[in-house]
Amino acid sequence: MTGQGLRRAPVQQRSTERLGRILDACAALLDDAGYESLSTRAVAVRAGVPIGSVYRFFSNKRAMADALAQRNLDRYLERVTARLAEPAGGAGTGSGVGPLPLDVVVEVVVDEYIAMKGATPGFELVDFGVPGESEPNLHVADRLLELLAGRLGLDPADAYARLTFVISVEAADALLQLAFRTDPAGDPAVIAETKRLLRAYLAR
Repeated sequence: MTGQGLRRAPVQQRSTERLGRILDACAALLDDAGYESLSTRAVAVRAGVPIGSVYRFFSNKRAMADALAQRNLDRYLERVTARLAEPAGGAGTGSGVGPLPLDVVVEVVVDEYIAMKGATPGFELVDFGVPGESEPNLHVADRLLELLAGRLGLDPADAYARLTFVISVEAADALLQLAFRTDPAGDPAVIAETKRLLRAYLAR
């Protein structure tokens, strides 16, 4: 995880483990009570750490939720990277580099998001951004472009490539929200249409 939202990054294994427990507790409390009821004190109790340990890393609950969102994004990109490196099941040569069909990339990017949504504590409220955050999708688009540009034969520094990724992420976000409003497990028809839309748009 990068240092976004953190007052200071852990430098020892013990501190890294404690930070992990704090973020795990934050995620569990989001599921239990929601963002408005989240507090640094409740997180400290749930994590079994002194309140000072929470404040050592985070100034407030917003910073804590920001760090959780960043951890979610890091883990999501790790999952996408691992899937795309598989020689079987829709990825590439196993080398983790080189071009891939657009259909494969879209399938993996959407499916891994859905898998995390169904299995990751706190993801319902804080996936890759804090509630009320204005532009978390810009950061998601930039990270995905950095990861996928080589796979799709794109120049990551190209302004139009970035625009297409921003639009794709915004469209996918809106449609997948619809899918989960329609069906708590994710409406398969809406998910399928989301993939179709992304393939058609990105194929240009």
